[in-house]
Amino acid sequence: MMKHISPIYFCAAVLAGVTLSPHSYLLAADRSADTVILDESGMRNLRITTEVVDLRDFETTVFAIGRIEEVPSRHSVLSTRVAGRVKAIDFFEGDYVKKGELVARIETRQLGDPPPSIELRAPQEGLVIASHVRLGQPVEPEAELMDISDRSVMWAVARIPEQEADEVRIGSAAHIHIPALGDNLIEARLMRFGVNADRVSGTVDGIFEIPNPDGRLRPGMRAEFSIVLQQRAGVLAVPRYAVQGDPSSRVVFVSDFDLDNAFVRVPVVLGERNDRYVEVESGLFPGDEVVTQGAYSLMFAGGGQSLSLKEALDAAHGHEHNEDGSEMTDADQGHHVGAEDDPHEHGAHGQSHGWLLGYAAFMTLLSVVLLQRLMHRKPGESV
Repeated sequence: MMKHISPIYFCAAVLAGVTLSPHSYLLAADRSADTVILDESGMRNLRITTEVVDLRDFETTVFAIGRIEEVPSRHSVLSTRVAGRVKAIDFFEGDYVKKGELVARIETRQLGDPPPSIELRAPQEGLVIASHVRLGQPVEPEAELMDISDRSVMWAVARIPEQEADEVRIGSAAHIHIPALGDNLIEARLMRFGVNADRVSGTVDGIFEIPNPDGRLRPGMRAEFSIVLQQRAGVLAVPRYAVQGDPSSRVVFVSDFDLDNAFVRVPVVLGERNDRYVEVESGLFPGDEVVTQGAYSLMFAGGGQSLSLKEALDAAHGHEHNEDGSEMTDADQGHHVGAEDDPHEHGAHGQSHGWLLGYAAFMTLLSVVLLQRLMHRKPGESV
């Protein structure tokens, strides 16, 4: 886990008027264990992309799966009024016809030489999805000759769990994902509910009408629905792919504040989640730049980093740093020269130096508090 700077340091900096960026407190922490540094090839291999954290409108959603179906009113059947024999067929399964276009010709059984024929025309515009006749085949009035479907508009039918259906209303918005069409989302609103519930699956049908101008949607395609129940404004949230770790210890990777291609593992506390974003209750600030694509790979990239934190900071700032990334003082440099002679003494001095810094910061903060107390003390009041 990341080692945050003591609140004493942070408070002393604020009281002294120092402006702190969201993660500048990491300068005083041991960053080496939580910083992953990649070279250019590593960035390309992991395809790292980032997104700036900001306050957004956050949707509470219910998830459902379902299928694409035809709109019943847009499906028609071609038939003949009289018995006869198929004399000509002009359209076949898979062809697109316009309303009123000649589809087939039927030679009737009435007397004549040749017997009289009737023309069958398309009752609507659409796709010939089924043809039940062949040339020369005898036909009867009750027979269905062709099925024509207008698929410019389709139904997306969500199987909404019964226990959550009561929260969904007519007109509720939904983000619909059709896996067969890629990652694009289709926005739609609930048009109606099904008339019955499914006893086996324990779901209620929610019907959304969606456009299909290019004909890519086909009946039977799987659909995934995120139906919006409510919306909250001003919520700090990150894309779902940015969050990594096990359920008890969630982390995100934040772009380092002064190093290129460096990312810091930051623990976060999460709130609600929907199909695209996760609410962050603590751990991040607006303006932080979090890794989205490639975040999972960064969990395992620490051992393959091309530079140590010390090397990267030395190159970026033009002077030497300690192994943990902290600034090297004159005393540190003196001990660094003799570190090979007595490494244990060097480590002990570093701990003592850190303790002294903490004590000095604490005394500074205490002095400021006491001074403010004296300035605002009422006559006769003890400090």
